[in-house]
Amino acid sequence: MTIRPASDRSLLVTFGAGISLESHHQVFHLTRSLEGLRGILNLHPAYASVLIEFDPRLVESAAIEALIHQKMAEVVDPRAAEAPRAVEIPVRYGGEFGPDLDDVARHTGLSPERVVELHSSADYLVYFLGFAPGFAYLGGLPQELTTPRISAPRKHVPAGSVGIGGNQTGVYPIVSPGGWRLIGRTSVKLFDPAAAEPVLLRMGDRLRFVAEGSAGGLAAGVLV
Repeated sequence: MTIRPASDRSLLVTFGAGISLESHHQVFHLTRSLEGLRGILNLHPAYASVLIEFDPRLVESAAIEALIHQKMAEVVDPRAAEAPRAVEIPVRYGGEFGPDLDDVARHTGLSPERVVELHSSADYLVYFLGFAPGFAYLGGLPQELTTPRISAPRKHVPAGSVGIGGNQTGVYPIVSPGGWRLIGRTSVKLFDPAAAEPVLLRMGDRLRFVAEGSAGGLAAGVLV
């Protein structure tokens, strides 16, 4: 673990240089340990780091650093840890919902059906949320599906679009520009500002995509 100033009111805590379950668990533990504490304004977790913004009028940088060391030294009993939620997201693959599915198939040398099979059979981990409200950075995309982003990003990607960008996959929670290859779409709202809980997914959730048939509407997201 390394701690360094990011500004006069923020610290960056880093757990190694790569993406791993170990670093994710450390990020998860530190983030949960610091939530709601006096003087801490915002927490920004990433794959292997946490950016901590604090109010220097209420707490000094040295005190935050000492608190970080204290929290990371605590032994967490796995039996007392919060069990990860399991979330299923129904997806309509291909066609107008996934205009880049055939491109992914050609790039990977797989059939479109095999792309869908691999994508919808994997177990994904929500490492953290960012980029846009409700956008989850997922780990677990099968290596065979790694596909480069499109050369010219689209100006308009529909909300609910499921895409692949490099070795990552995810769902666009709102209408936005985007350069990922779109392979499907869900009607599940990952971000609903009018809801009691506006963001559907949380850091640490386990997620699976469920392929929908060609007929009928899309079902709502399911917590299982």
